[in-house]
Amino acid sequence: MFVNNSFSGIIILAGLIMQNPWWALNGIVGTMFSTLSAVLLGQNRSQIATGLHGYNGNLVGLLLAVFSNKGDWYWWLLLPVFVMSVVCPVLSSALTSVMKNWDLPVFTLPFNIAVWMYLAATRHNIYLPQNFIQPINPSPNYTWSELNVPMLLRAIPVGVGQVYGCNNPWAGGIFLVALVIASPIVCLHAVIGSSLGILAGLSLDSPFQKIYDGLWSCNSVLGCIAVGGMFYALTWQTHLLAILCAIFCAYLGEALMNTISVIGLPVCTWPFCLSTIIFLLMTSNNRAIYKLPLIKVTCPEENRKFYKDMRKHEQPE
Repeated sequence: MFVNNSFSGIIILAGLIMQNPWWALNGIVGTMFSTLSAVLLGQNRSQIATGLHGYNGNLVGLLLAVFSNKGDWYWWLLLPVFVMSVVCPVLSSALTSVMKNWDLPVFTLPFNIAVWMYLAATRHNIYLPQNFIQPINPSPNYTWSELNVPMLLRAIPVGVGQVYGCNNPWAGGIFLVALVIASPIVCLHAVIGSSLGILAGLSLDSPFQKIYDGLWSCNSVLGCIAVGGMFYALTWQTHLLAILCAIFCAYLGEALMNTISVIGLPVCTWPFCLSTIIFLLMTSNNRAIYKLPLIKVTCPEENRKFYKDMRKHEQPE
C-alpha cells in the first residue's frame, strides 16, 4: 500500500500472521524469491532496497494461498509460489520498459498477470486444486431494514485488509496502524477509499454480505491513496480527484467482476491498476493538479513539500 517504512512493514506482517500464518508464510516466500530474482537479473539496486521488486511477489504468495482448495499447510503450494514470484521481476522489468514512456509505475500489474497465469493454467490440476470462481447470481436486497450499520463500519478496516486478501477486521485495523505510522495522509485516504467503496456497493444494491466482506473497497483503497498525494501532489483539487478515482475503481471492479468471473478468474487489483493509470494519464491546465515525476515520488508528505518548494521558486510569468 505504498508504504516505504520498515517498521510499518513489520506491523503489516503481524497483521498477516494474525489473519492466517500459512498465508503470511507464502507471502514471505513470495517476497524473498521475487527479491532474489531481481538481484540475479541485475535490476535497479535502489528499487530492490525499497521493496519495489518484492511486493508483487508478496501478493502472489498471499493470493495463491487464498485461492488454494487444499487448506493450510499444503507444502506443495510453495512450488508455484516460488515459480510465479520469480517471474514477477521479469514482468516488472518488461512493463517498466513500456510504462516509462509515460512516466508511470507498473503498480501491481505483474501480480495480476502472474495470478491469472497460475489460476488459468492449473484450473484442472489435481495436485494444485483451487477454489473455483463462478458468476454470482445475487439475491436482491429485499429491504433496507436488514442493513447492519455496525457491519458497515466494520467493513472499513476489512476493506483495507482485503488489499492483502484478509477479511479479519483486526488485521485491517493493524494495517491502518502501519499506514498511519508511515504516512497519516496515506492512512486517511485508505479510510476514505474504503468508505467510498462501501457507498458505491450500496448505490448498486449489491448484496450486503459482499459489502461487509470488503470486496467493494480494496481497489478503491489503493486508487484513493495513489491519486491522493502519492503520485499527485496533495491539494484540495487532487484530493477531490482521489475521491473520484476511488468511486471509479469501485464501479470498474464490479463491471470487471461480472465479466471476468464468467471465465473463472478473479479481478485481483486490475480495477485499481486500470483506473489509476487513466487518472495519471489525465492532462490538466490547472497548476494545482500536479503529477510528480516518478523519480521524485516518496511519500505524500514529502511529495507535498517538494511541490510547495517548486511553486515557491517558480519565476512569476
